[in-house]
Amino acid sequence: MATSPTKAPEKSGQVTRKPYPNYKVIVLNDDYNTFQHVADCLVKYIPGMTTDRAWELTNQIHYEGQAIVWVGPQEQAEHYHQQLLRAGLTMAPLEEA
Repeated sequence: MATSPTKAPEKSGQVTRKPYPNYKVIVLNDDYNTFQHVADCLVKYIPGMTTDRAWELTNQIHYEGQAIVWVGPQEQAEHYHQQLLRAGLTMAPLEEA
């Protein structure tokens, strides 16, 4: 018994582009960094961080246990995370946003 060849489905000409994920830089509360040191580090290492915003985040870190201090592309997130870690802040692992 002869069978006719099957035809493969045609490929779609559309390309689905998936954006790169963003990552969250999260600072955790600890018992040894002062409010001033945390705020100073945020202003120094996070681009565009104002003193007022740094203090808001510092209070959030203290009272809520953590704060997301920056969200963006992985390479930059890794860089800011490393800088804050080297400055002595307690950091959560990077998380996909």
